[in-house]
Amino acid sequence: MTLNIRKTAVWVEETHLEMGKTIDPPTRKAVAVAVIANPFAGTYVEDLTPLMDIGAELGGMLGERCVEALGITPDQAESYGKAAMVGENGELEHAAAILHPKLGAPLRKAVEKGAALVPSSKKMGGPGQDLDVPLGHKDAAYVRSHFDGVEVRMNDAPRANEILVAVAVTDSGRPLPRVGGLTHGEAEGKDGLR
Repeated sequence: MTLNIRKTAVWVEETHLEMGKTIDPPTRKAVAVAVIANPFAGTYVEDLTPLMDIGAELGGMLGERCVEALGITPDQAESYGKAAMVGENGELEHAAAILHPKLGAPLRKAVEKGAALVPSSKKMGGPGQDLDVPLGHKDAAYVRSHFDGVEVRMNDAPRANEILVAVAVTDSGRPLPRVGGLTHGEAEGKDGLR
């Protein structure tokens, strides 16, 4: 099955000031979005393998676009996340098939390594609806400074027969983190937890 993309978008959010304190260097989050046709909109299909294959293609493409937008090398990526929103003629399982189980491996390649699970969210919605992309440290889930999220919205997507797929990558954690726990510098990335 062919990936049918109607549009893509990429943007970078930078935080330079928080609570009157300068953030230097600024914390940065990149999000890459693809709005794709849902080949199974309006019908029940038992085998969702074609959507899983599309997810694999999108994982690498969107992950690479995030890294490029941040102007970093893959090893400089610190956290990541993924999300999908299906239009009204789809079902949540279509979003799940895009995000799992094949999107993660090419995304990990785009950010070099990625020992930790990729946080994800899925929902049903329509044009202009917000989609939250959860974020977590790419190599060590216990790095609390990287528990975060980023919101995306496309004014004309997803339409009824579409899926909006988003991948986010950061080169930092939250601005002014101070809730303790394992730090980015202490993370080993061997088991995905520490």
